[in-house]
Amino acid sequence: MEAVLEIVRYTSNDRHLFENYQLKTGQEDLTAMPLDAIEQCRRDHNRYPFIILAEMQPAGFFVLQKGNGVLEYHKNSKAILLRAYSIAASFQGRGVAGKMLEQLPLVVKGNFPFSDEIILAVNKENVAAQHVYTKAGFIDKGLRAVGKIGEQLILHKMI
Repeated sequence: MEAVLEIVRYTSNDRHLFENYQLKTGQEDLTAMPLDAIEQCRRDHNRYPFIILAEMQPAGFFVLQKGNGVLEYHKNSKAILLRAYSIAASFQGRGVAGKMLEQLPLVVKGNFPFSDEIILAVNKENVAAQHVYTKAGFIDKGLRAVGKIGEQLILHKMI
């Protein structure tokens, strides 16, 4: 039986859920850790943190950003940027990432009804993540950015 996946907005009462959050070895350079991303959200009111719950446990985390942060990657002011996305090590390989990406357009529309597109940046070397995003309907339109560990592909999904 597949786990039921729920995506909820993070609140300050949820901080304890991420105090022992772990990624698989080597993934720390590919995304922000939730507590670090939450601190950035506290300082930037255009960033909104979300929790991915599976089996009532924190299975993942991500931030949706609107405004100027989006415009660093893409000209569409109605786009929402998916960032700091991760799946906890203990939930990887269980389909959580794919299920979350299926639900993401509804989450975005429910929280940002003006949005017409989701964008994200993924490291060029992170082929596994690119595969998951492509399978979920994200496309590469050729935009690139430079991240902290190299070239990033900017992927797009219209909603």
